Amino acid sequence: MAAAHIYTPLSQADYSSRINLPHIPHRNRQPQQVGRPIDSSSDDEDEDETKYPALAADEEAEPYGLQDGVDARPKVLRYFVWTLVGILVSATLLGIVAARSYNGAKFRIKGRKHIEMDHVFNGTFWPESKSVHWVPEAGDGVFSVDESGEILLVDLKTNKTTSLVKREAVKDERGRPLIWDEWKLSPDAKYILFQADRVKGWRHSSFGNYYVHDLTQGVTKPLVAPTDPPVISYATWAPTRNVVSFVANNDLYVVPSPGAASVRITEGGNSTIFHAIPDWVYEEEVYGSNYAMWWSTDSSKISFLRFDETNVDDFTYPIYNPSDVDASTVVPYPKQIAMKYPKPGYNNPVVTVHLFDLGTYTEAGEGVNAPAPGSHTYQLSWDGQRPSDDSIIQEVAWIDDETLIIKEINRSGDTGSVILFDASRPTKKGRVVRRLGKHGEEGDDGWIDSSQRVYPLGDQYARATSYLDVIPNKEGYNHIALFSPADSSTPIWLTSGSWEVTSGILGVDTKKQLVYFLAAAPSSIDRNVYSAELPDHKAAPSDPKKPKALTDDQKPSYFSASFSPQSGFYQLTYSGPEVPWQKVLQVDKPEFKYDLTDNKDLSKISDQFQMPSIVRSTIMSDGYELNTMEIRPPSMDESGRTKYAVLFRVYGGPASQMVSTRWERDWHHYLACSLKYIVVVVDGRGTGFKGRKLRNPIRGNLGQHEVQDQINAAKHWKSKRYVDSRRIGIWGWSYGGFMSSKVVEADARVHSLAMAVAPVTSWRMYDSIYTERYMGLPKNNPDGYFNASITGMEGFKHVDFLLAHGSGDDNVHFANSAHLLDMFTAAQIRRFRFRMFTDSNHNIATRGAYRELHEWMTEFLLEKWGRGGYLRGW
Repeated sequence: MAAAHIYTPLSQADYSSRINLPHIPHRNRQPQQVGRPIDSSSDDEDEDETKYPALAADEEAEPYGLQDGVDARPKVLRYFVWTLVGILVSATLLGIVAARSYNGAKFRIKGRKHIEMDHVFNGTFWPESKSVHWVPEAGDGVFSVDESGEILLVDLKTNKTTSLVKREAVKDERGRPLIWDEWKLSPDAKYILFQADRVKGWRHSSFGNYYVHDLTQGVTKPLVAPTDPPVISYATWAPTRNVVSFVANNDLYVVPSPGAASVRITEGGNSTIFHAIPDWVYEEEVYGSNYAMWWSTDSSKISFLRFDETNVDDFTYPIYNPSDVDASTVVPYPKQIAMKYPKPGYNNPVVTVHLFDLGTYTEAGEGVNAPAPGSHTYQLSWDGQRPSDDSIIQEVAWIDDETLIIKEINRSGDTGSVILFDASRPTKKGRVVRRLGKHGEEGDDGWIDSSQRVYPLGDQYARATSYLDVIPNKEGYNHIALFSPADSSTPIWLTSGSWEVTSGILGVDTKKQLVYFLAAAPSSIDRNVYSAELPDHKAAPSDPKKPKALTDDQKPSYFSASFSPQSGFYQLTYSGPEVPWQKVLQVDKPEFKYDLTDNKDLSKISDQFQMPSIVRSTIMSDGYELNTMEIRPPSMDESGRTKYAVLFRVYGGPASQMVSTRWERDWHHYLACSLKYIVVVVDGRGTGFKGRKLRNPIRGNLGQHEVQDQINAAKHWKSKRYVDSRRIGIWGWSYGGFMSSKVVEADARVHSLAMAVAPVTSWRMYDSIYTERYMGLPKNNPDGYFNASITGMEGFKHVDFLLAHGSGDDNVHFANSAHLLDMFTAAQIRRFRFRMFTDSNHNIATRGAYRELHEWMTEFLLEKWGRGGYLRGW
């Protein structure tokens, strides 16, 4: 969530995903560094948008032993009867629902223990995880680790570990050991920039006091005088010089050299004007980070954004109890938290792009002869620039020392431009070099993806400034495109096919002319690491060569990777379907392996428990192929003699994904193993990694097609012989809560139970940038907004409904549930249960709320459905 900048941030805030499920720390996660390097990803940033806390699913297990309700007739007769029945059933279903099994290797259940709630929440099944933070200033293949308060550098090339600094060597202004939270090494590796006294802002942002430690002299000095509370919201080194840029009280400053006085670059920062850091909605919905400044590759210039929230409406919510742990605390007058929160159709922040030329500023003079920084600061403009009330600055990127790229789109997210600037001539207007949207690269009625994927090649390719980007091809799949020279509008494709590149470029080896990336391939629920060749610039562009897999893509697998600065090494994280592990590998030497985690203890623990079997497949819904995952109770009886309750777990947000080959152990596995429920996940229309044809249908109509897919899936499972048709339910959190509520509203009479946690109930109440991207502006789509809201009450008369929301939710405001409850009152709906979790944000974790929520939902399920499968005729 976006930083509270001038406002006092919530002390208990540990904000996770927007329209997203909460994050729980990994089991036994010990800090692998003394703090985290500045600009590295935080834990919540690493999580997938729909990642549920406390974990994931194993491969399908083979049932064994006696099963309740197993037929006792002679085996030969049973075989004949069931074979005949199977043929008849298969013939009936053929042409209606197509299923592709994707289960991986089968194994026998080894353990006898049952998964209990304590196991879900006490870390029993949480994989150990470590993060390799590359230190480019120390050379390729060097990363940092923590050993008892000491920052160590591990050099994979020499297999040597050296000490960078010991904690006792770094002292604050009072001579006390500095307790730091983040750090970053200077470009010449002689200084370290430390963040201390960290105060959490929103999801990605924080405040802190910053210190510079001289490694040669062993001296530590404050960047500027420390304050309580801290007011610096971001600080970093320039890429090639010992220059620090930082933001304090929402103004941008530069420290030209260690120990020098700071130079104030901007004026006017206040509670509604931000320089070089994003406001709430841009932090949350556009950049997913705590900064909006970018150094040029030669450290001579800084581009930055200015945000003016003056005309953005306030949203306030109360904090009833400031204590994180003591529920007995009484506060006569609750604190009111005010935040600028733009909603659909209302004012967005006004955003402008600026450039400060440090090179010309320092050349003009120093000390008393120094010029005013404003005389070397420029506001950039370009041909076809959108009006300020219809502009989203989606990306800013340097592609060489003097060339800057900006992506601008409209509020509706269906029209945009890529603009090229010559930063050596900042007063000259930028040129539009690419068109985005329906009449541009996307070429359809969908939305322009919100991402920052430009990867600079500088002039290392074709001796002309060039860059890479990930964009949709004509078939609607996201692939890597080369633009060379930089003003070209014609992509040269490095990848192609009916699969998708899932994120930005992981790394580029310019000597080998190789690009490394992650792809949802060969199946959309897999993740594998590949390399693609940069085309020979001397030859005419041709069809791209087949990428080379760096991971084993011949079996179900879910990998992620982090490449070293020169792409000689990479951290490989295996997340499933077997127990996760992590290694560091060398690209040129397959035999080189540096083990990080193997989770052998977790494997041994898992073997002691009865585990669910996992069936991954596909079904057809209204002509669309959808990925599905079924979590089955151990030793499940498929004969039909035992009827099982089925709980659908839904998220369904645009471009999201729930079905995957990741290893997980969470509350859903407790339901399958201990309550003997079947849990089903279906990724419907609008979800990601299967191309724009699956994503686009929901545009302008959230909650229509994807809801029908959930209903169709429920009808499909209802027809299965082992399913109890009277016990089919659905639940979801955030966007998933919206989905489960819309399923009830549809009144298909398939579900007997539904649960919604922190749901959106009207898209008029969610933030503007997210909502308008998928729905357009309310004035242009009034019917779509009405249909996407929860308005019909008849369906709520026919199901048992559970509703939960945190009163301190800054993301999906409690007003959404309050609105739904008001409609229940007006319609005399009484078949529901509601609980407000005091002061909890979107995670619902304040004062023990997270586990209590799950205990409460479990109690609700048991009350309505009972435990286990029932024999036929119960």
